[in-house]
Amino acid sequence: MGGKRVVLGLSGGVDSSVTAMLLYRAVGRQLTCIFVDNGLLRMHEAEEVRKVFQRQFKIPLVSVEASAQFYRKLKGASDPERKRKIIGREFIESFARAARRIGRVDFLAQGTIYPDVIESISHQGPSATIKSHHNVGGLPQNMRRLKLVEPLRELFKDEVRQLGLKLGLPWEMVMRHPFPGPGLAVRIIGEVTPERCKLLRSADRIFIEEIRNAGWYERTSQAFAVLLPVRTVGVMGDQRTYQNVIALRAVSTTDFMTAAWTRLPEELLARVSSRIVNEVQGVNRVVYDISTKPPATIEWE
Repeated sequence: MGGKRVVLGLSGGVDSSVTAMLLYRAVGRQLTCIFVDNGLLRMHEAEEVRKVFQRQFKIPLVSVEASAQFYRKLKGASDPERKRKIIGREFIESFARAARRIGRVDFLAQGTIYPDVIESISHQGPSATIKSHHNVGGLPQNMRRLKLVEPLRELFKDEVRQLGLKLGLPWEMVMRHPFPGPGLAVRIIGEVTPERCKLLRSADRIFIEEIRNAGWYERTSQAFAVLLPVRTVGVMGDQRTYQNVIALRAVSTTDFMTAAWTRLPEELLARVSSRIVNEVQGVNRVVYDISTKPPATIEWE
C-alpha cells in the first residue's frame, strides 16, 4: 500500500471494528475511520465508538452527525428494501463528504463478511437475493476511483470474532451481538421516525441489560427488540390503553446462516416484559419470537 491512504466506515459493530484493527496494524495512521451517526443506533452507541477507537486505540476517527438528514429521507418509507436503499445511499453521501475533507484517499475498506455476500447476491445457481446489504455490490459511481479492500469477505462471524481477539480487541466488543448496517430501521416495521427510534432504543436497552444480568448474553448469539406496526388494547390502572407492541428476538447459531430461537427462561422473559411495559412510555404488550432461520431470517426486515 506504500504511503497511500485508506478510509473505513466504522459502525462499532464486530465486523467493522475487526476490519479497523486489522488495517491499523497493517498501515497505521494511513487509515482514517469515518463514523456516521445516522440516528438509527443503539443507546449510547456513538459515545462508545469514540471512546474505544479515538481515545483508547488512538485510531484516526472522523465523526459525522447526520441524524436529521437520515430521518428526512426516510419519511414516508415503510418497505424494507426501500429503507435499506435509502440508508445505503445516504450513508455513502455522508461518508463521501467526510472522505473528501480528509484529502487524497486511495482505498475504501469495508467490513463485509461472507453471510453478507450470500444474502445479497447469488454467485452461482438460481438462489434469490434475500436482502440488500449497503456494503455489498461494489462502489458507488462517485467513489469508483477508489480501490476496494474487504479483508473479511470470506470469513464467517465466528472466524471474525477469533481474529478480533487475536488483534487485541476487548472481549466485550468482539463478543458483542451483531447489529445490522441499517440499524434500528430494520427493527422498526413500517415508517422510521425519531419518536419510534427512541421508543425501540429504550426497549432494546432493557432487554439487553436483563439478559446480561441473568448471564444469558454470552449464551445467545443475537438478541434484540423489534417495534411492530400495530397497536393493541391494554389496561393501565383503571384506564384503557391503545399502544405499541414490542417483539423480542433471541437466537443461537454458529455461522448465522441458520439459527434456532433461544430458550430464554420464563422468569427472565417475564421480567423483561414487565420492565418494558412499565418503563417505556407507549408500549402495552411484549411478545417473543420463536421462529428459526430458515424459514425466517434473524432480523425481521
